[in-house]
Amino acid sequence: MEKITSVNQLIEKYKSGQLTVTDYIQGLLEEIKEKNKDTNAYITITEDLALETAKRLDQKLKNKEDLGALFGVPVSIKDNIAVKDIKMTCASRMLEDFVPPYQASLVDKILAQDAVIIGKTNLDEFAMGSSTKNSYFGVTKNPLDSTRVAGGSSGGAGASVAMDSCLLAVGTDTGGSVRQPATFCGLPGMKPSYGSISRSGVASMANTFDQPGVIGKNIDDMALLLDIMQGADEKDATALGNDSFKKMEDIDLSKMKIAVADCHMDMEMDPDVKKAFEEVLDKLKEKGAQVDRVETKNLQHAIIVYHILVNGEIAPNMSRYDGLRFGHRAKDYSDINELFTRSRSEGFGDEVKRRIMIGTHILSLDLAKEYYDKALQVRHGIMDDYKKIFQDYDVVLSPTYPVKPYLIDQEMTPVEIYSADLCTVPVNIAGLPAVSVPYPLGDGLYMGLQFTSDHFKDNVCLSYGKALEGMIKNDL
Repeated sequence: MEKITSVNQLIEKYKSGQLTVTDYIQGLLEEIKEKNKDTNAYITITEDLALETAKRLDQKLKNKEDLGALFGVPVSIKDNIAVKDIKMTCASRMLEDFVPPYQASLVDKILAQDAVIIGKTNLDEFAMGSSTKNSYFGVTKNPLDSTRVAGGSSGGAGASVAMDSCLLAVGTDTGGSVRQPATFCGLPGMKPSYGSISRSGVASMANTFDQPGVIGKNIDDMALLLDIMQGADEKDATALGNDSFKKMEDIDLSKMKIAVADCHMDMEMDPDVKKAFEEVLDKLKEKGAQVDRVETKNLQHAIIVYHILVNGEIAPNMSRYDGLRFGHRAKDYSDINELFTRSRSEGFGDEVKRRIMIGTHILSLDLAKEYYDKALQVRHGIMDDYKKIFQDYDVVLSPTYPVKPYLIDQEMTPVEIYSADLCTVPVNIAGLPAVSVPYPLGDGLYMGLQFTSDHFKDNVCLSYGKALEGMIKNDL
């Protein structure tokens, strides 16, 4: 099958009669079934739904009706986002057989624009992790190198685009879970401003951090999908909408005003990642961009703050999975307390249990208020760091992730894994938008270059990302 690299390219082929939606989707599904045996990107391939949608869209084109902005475009959905009557597992034994009778608001908006949902993608259990090694359904292999992970928690989303099974993937990002797998799979990915997109129908991990995001083939396609999904929603009081995605501009490299935080420059990085990042900074300066190192007071504390606050939100969020109303229920128990204990012990994996225990511990200590309040104070300090930077600069530039994709059999402690999130988690702490742009390392792998802009100025980091995307393409 011919490789298609953009939404516009695909829609033009439909309109010109070179392709029918049904033929294209049918061929794609056959490829996915074969490729997925190796990559394990998908938990559920939504064949019936996809073909039913494709046939309806072909009829729509034949009748010369108005076509949606995503007409016939295959889109994958992370398996913690509800698609009505399609299994939604959150990659957990707890929800192994759960079929939602409802649908996420963002899915309604995607389908309204004539997209084709091709499947539900693999993830770390309940989005807790950065490798998909925590999935009950097994690890997702990186299409660029099958000995390495595709990242996480939206590893299946990244792999689904990298293996050419779809043009766009919807994931969720609580601390980098869209941007990191995008980086590992050599793709652009974006986490929009908190409040841009409704979380209705999205399984909650940490309510004040979670935000749906997008991985795609290019910045323009991502901006299109983000604009389609954004908007206020009566089902989610935190969804305010965001009309900035359509306001992208062509940015002259010589007009760029870029800040680089001191803690990001001084952190430990893989030598190849560090070398590539410094090369990019030098290239930008050569082209006339203003690139300055700035001091920050609070950003270096982001990992500690993140895990106090996020795990404090995870613990009560996960209490809904009790074996009573839905999800896994233990078969042998003598009373209701044993039912709770056995159902949760059997239904949850190690990482989810670890985070529930950490969160419960934090919230149950005599000094919990002091710990939690102190973390909230530093959270506001991190927001202030960004506010100060954005008075003089348009964006903050950092590596998205300091290391290359992990080897599947690589042993790492939770602390080592958590520590690598220093560039991604501050964005979620502050509720800011950030886009990751892939940069080749020369060995078939990529690092990510992350632009962060001010709240609800998502168009700024998108515009900078597109300019960088063009610079990389031209220079390489």
